Amino acid sequence: MCRLLTPQLKEALKGFPLYSQDGKGKDAVCRAIFALGSVRWFILEGEADGRDTILFVIVIGLMEDEYGYISLNELSELSLDLTSQGLGKLQVRQQSNFQPTPLRNLNDQRLLRFLAELEK
Repeated sequence: MCRLLTPQLKEALKGFPLYSQDGKGKDAVCRAIFALGSVRWFILEGEADGRDTILFVIVIGLMEDEYGYISLNELSELSLDLTSQGLGKLQVRQQSNFQPTPLRNLNDQRLLRFLAELEK
């Protein structure tokens, strides 16, 4: 079982299969947030696919901010090796105690700039 497929995530995705928020823009509800360093994945939708879960996300903090699909299994395997800095290996983690919120209400300036660019 994927370490990121928690009861909290299962509950958050209930009723939000892929394509369920198409066209909602800033009114789409962010169901969960994952992070690794300064990279954040804003989870909008997801559904089981065999032994995996496919998520539709907005990813902020990579070379380009973008919408896309990601496998939860792949996301759980990502890590950042900072052992040479004395920090060990960092893994993707789900933001705890996050309550589903419309994208427009999230306090993340880079996310809001990305969404504003899409509306032009």
